[in-house]
Amino acid sequence: MGKKINPIILRMGITTSPTSKWFVSKRQFASYLQSDIQLRKALKIKLKDGGVSRIEVHRSAGKIKFVIYTSKPGVIIGRSGSGIEEIKRVIKKDFFGSEKIDIKIEIEEVRNPDMDAALVVQNVIYQLEKRVPFRRAMKRAIESVTQAGAAGVKIQCAGRLNGVEIARTETLVEGSIPTHTLRANIDYSRDAAQTIYGKIGIKVWIYKGQVFADQEKEEAEKSQKKMRGNRKRSSGKKKQHATKSKTRKKRTIVKGGTKKETVAKDVKDKKDQSESK
Repeated sequence: MGKKINPIILRMGITTSPTSKWFVSKRQFASYLQSDIQLRKALKIKLKDGGVSRIEVHRSAGKIKFVIYTSKPGVIIGRSGSGIEEIKRVIKKDFFGSEKIDIKIEIEEVRNPDMDAALVVQNVIYQLEKRVPFRRAMKRAIESVTQAGAAGVKIQCAGRLNGVEIARTETLVEGSIPTHTLRANIDYSRDAAQTIYGKIGIKVWIYKGQVFADQEKEEAEKSQKKMRGNRKRSSGKKKQHATKSKTRKKRTIVKGGTKKETVAKDVKDKKDQSESK
């Protein structure tokens, strides 16, 4: 089954997580899912030159948040956030209309685009549409992925390759792609290049190594320890600030060479005298 099923769907809940994060009743599920698909398509068309890897959708009551993973955050954000405001306006107008909803957009940068299957597919599509020979484009992509540190990569192109009349499928593999191993961290993406001879389908598998439960636990514990350390530091800073403020209030006044009581005690004594009178 590993060769017949989308590797990301097969590993859902093991090494991957859903890109849509919300909870609704069974009656609303289909409409929410369909709207998510339409929103993603519209955003990918709008941000065609933005190097978008994937889009996560988070929904709650009257709120929707998009987390866009991209290799070119500056292109999407624009000058002083003008690009994000334009995206919000388009989404509000085309999908929600007069409905009151709070739209938020977060941009996450993809640090290593050569290890992202969606971005590798976009790179191959760009080369094929510029009439670069398919085999050269595939070899370039494989070299860049292996140099980035991948344990294995497989690229598949199908269609009228180089303009021949009979369509065929060509595959290039470097390293290992354990599609049947569920703990294997495999990134997968597919898309099509529109050439003058027709569409050419492209699929990319990138094997990044195996993920073990112990490693996940260690990473979670490390993150928790960091959070605790940050909290302790912030609480220590607050305590230091409080002690400094107290010492400032309790400064002593020296007059005529003798030390008198603190300002706080003088105020209390005055209050006591007024009450006794």
